[in-house]
Amino acid sequence: MSGRGPARRGVLTAAAGLAAVAAAAPGAQAAERSGAGTARSRWTTSWATAQTAPTATDTVASAGLTDGTCVTNVRLSAGGNVRLRYGHAFGTAPVLVGPVTAGGLPVTFGGQRQAWLAAGSSLTSDAVAGLRAPEAARLTVETKLPGPTGPLSFHRNTHASHSVDGERTTSVFLLTGVEVTGAHGPVIAVLGDSITEGVGTPDDADLRWPDQLARRLPGSAVANLGISGNRLLLDDARFGPGGQARFDRDVLSLPGLRTVLVHLGVNDLQQPPSQTDPALVLAGYRQLVLRARNAGLRTVGATIAPFGGWTRWTPELEAVRQRINAAVRTGRVFDAVVDFDAALRDAGNPARLLPAYDSGDGLHPNPSGHAALAAAVDRRHLL
Repeated sequence: MSGRGPARRGVLTAAAGLAAVAAAAPGAQAAERSGAGTARSRWTTSWATAQTAPTATDTVASAGLTDGTCVTNVRLSAGGNVRLRYGHAFGTAPVLVGPVTAGGLPVTFGGQRQAWLAAGSSLTSDAVAGLRAPEAARLTVETKLPGPTGPLSFHRNTHASHSVDGERTTSVFLLTGVEVTGAHGPVIAVLGDSITEGVGTPDDADLRWPDQLARRLPGSAVANLGISGNRLLLDDARFGPGGQARFDRDVLSLPGLRTVLVHLGVNDLQQPPSQTDPALVLAGYRQLVLRARNAGLRTVGATIAPFGGWTRWTPELEAVRQRINAAVRTGRVFDAVVDFDAALRDAGNPARLLPAYDSGDGLHPNPSGHAALAAAVDRRHLL
């Protein structure tokens, strides 16, 4: 399903005469070094995605590319000078990346047009000379992969249109983040599942609730780390490592981060094997909170939204959901709470989504439901 998004606040253009990126200047380098390691990075992640390993049904990612071209279209949240980040979390061999362009301008890595991305590692570019993105800009990144690459780490479905060798795809290969210097509001990572990823919203409309949250908070940087099917506790070959397993790589590695919003748990309940012990889910949440606090981050926890119309819902799982949500609402698990259950439920049947918010499957909210989720987040909890 595809659709048109709301009026865009600044389609990205690469114009001659834009100031050269500040990161190339000595003053910017000094800013990066200042504080003897205590100052926060001047860079923040304006767009991000979390990776999984390909399965046999993911034909392009599992086969890899030779002389391939990946075109990725991203919607930024905060703006500013721009640099790119690549990752190969599930790789077994290095991949040569480049040449790369962003907004039509050349991207370098340590001054070179190509660089090796090590297996299991990440690769950050230089600031893109001549490129300064406005807030909410759409940025096109073109990445050449000489290959043969072997299997590629990727994000399966970003609910946006990209291309590989001219063929449309909603997957993103190797690119994991676009970082900027202009965030002047909250800097947030959202660790989530398919609802965070955007299931229930049309492709290319930018109506996922993290997108709508970013629009509510001018100057904010919001990293969408949702993976469809993802769980808090257990790993899955298709849906990736669970939230606990991927937390350090996907969240703690992000520059300039202030707050983590955790929206995981429904898949622990409804996917086999179902987790029916609320204490284990709550213990998993608490472990994330401890790790975030150790990194100086604030955590906001979301209650688990209703899924009474979903095919695997049962009254027993509903009771587990209610017990988890009751514990989260006490405020003794996370630093702050956003009540997604209250934002989406049908008052007449609290186990189900309000019909006006249901995409049709009983689990995933539609764009109006995503708007309700974004509206439920209190800005004061993100600072």
